[in-house]
Amino acid sequence: MSKFLSTIAVAAVVLSLVACSSGTATNSNTASTACVATKPGANSAKIKVTGKFGADPTVTFSTPLTSKTTERTVISKGSGTVAQSGSAVTLNYAAYNATTGKQIDTTGFGAAKAQPLQLDEKSIIPGLYKAIACSPQGSRVAAVIPPVDGVSSANQAGLGLSATDSMVFVIDVVSATKPVKALAKANGAQQPAPQGYPTVKLAKDGSPTITIPKTAAPTTLKIADLKKGTGPTVKAGASVTVHYTGVLWATGATFDSSWTRGTPATFTTTGVVPGFGKALVGQKVGSQVIAVIPPVDGYGTSGNSDGSIKGTDTMVFVIDILATQ
Repeated sequence: MSKFLSTIAVAAVVLSLVACSSGTATNSNTASTACVATKPGANSAKIKVTGKFGADPTVTFSTPLTSKTTERTVISKGSGTVAQSGSAVTLNYAAYNATTGKQIDTTGFGAAKAQPLQLDEKSIIPGLYKAIACSPQGSRVAAVIPPVDGVSSANQAGLGLSATDSMVFVIDVVSATKPVKALAKANGAQQPAPQGYPTVKLAKDGSPTITIPKTAAPTTLKIADLKKGTGPTVKAGASVTVHYTGVLWATGATFDSSWTRGTPATFTTTGVVPGFGKALVGQKVGSQVIAVIPPVDGYGTSGNSDGSIKGTDTMVFVIDILATQ
């Protein structure tokens, strides 16, 4: 799974462009009635890409490659829906350290490996937003992204970058939807929590505090509405934007929260652990759902890859459903 766009497919702490963001993009690429694409430049022109859209590209450029601003060159232009601010997109990419030429991340290529992303200036690194925005579905673009538009200093080392390294991306925009504005938090009608479920207290901003009852964890999947929304229904396989907090039943400790990161997460219902996906499908936007997920609907008996969630751990998620496409 890609370092930049890992989602909670394995319900672990997310290291993604959401978490890696160095700030809010301030360019003028946000689309309203028209989309203003990031311009190509002398540096992005140095990125040579061969191979067809959807297939692994061969990427060459002379090192070190640097740029003061993000530059974007269209390798091949698609003819589908244009990716704009608020669009749900899926994409393949290969990312490189522009100083060394070393590949630092890739999703792999082809529709089956495409990763979902909500195109939002506030939730992804500025350079990636600038590279994707205004690209029609079916496009392949190459971009050089300077540190000022790149990942935060805290995440550079883990991605094989130094503070002065630019990045090179080759991106296939596999799909794009018309923009949809996500809610800030669930706004549906309050519902009484079933007896025996964890209790949930919401802060003013909507972030939950979850208190586990002093009882044994359920052995089957439990899902209940805390708020019932009236927006579009989440379909199986759809892209969904949510805020969520996950805690362990055994300890009450929070192991992951989009609220802590300050931005929602976007993924497909099939790209998360089974219990999480089941909690989303059939729900309406504006709803808040609590899901108690035993190992059989989570990580199974092996637990997650880093050992933070064991094969005996039952997870509890409170999920605000903010948009679906």
